[in-house]
Amino acid sequence: MPDGFGPAGLFFSAFLAATVLPFSSEAALAAALAAGMDGTTALLSASAGNVLAVVVNYALGYWLYEKIHAKLEKSRTGRKSLEWGHRYGYGALLLSWLPVIGDPITLVAGLVRLNFWGFVLIAGGLRVLRYWLIVAAAGA
Repeated sequence: MPDGFGPAGLFFSAFLAATVLPFSSEAALAAALAAGMDGTTALLSASAGNVLAVVVNYALGYWLYEKIHAKLEKSRTGRKSLEWGHRYGYGALLLSWLPVIGDPITLVAGLVRLNFWGFVLIAGGLRVLRYWLIVAAAGA
């Protein structure tokens, strides 16, 4: 295993990948597995980092609500966006595991104040499932 990577490196790469930074946690997971990391360790490290990051995204959205709610309510587009988020929020979370669009969805979940535990169950669960599938496909 390359120096400096290991479980902590995989954790941080998965965390960074769930932010707006263009980074592939799937590639990091595959590299860790190819370098000989145990599948369970890789799954736990990547999952923990990625789930923690989506919780941070949710918290950021929740915090932003206080700052921009009045501005959103004054704008037609803002009102429509809030309405859409409340109406389709949990359904949209089913797409939160996807690259590019998934991370902003987790931020919006906090902005529209979806139930935190429902959010973690859906968004976190899907991310763990994605990593589990990669580990299983690698035969680790």
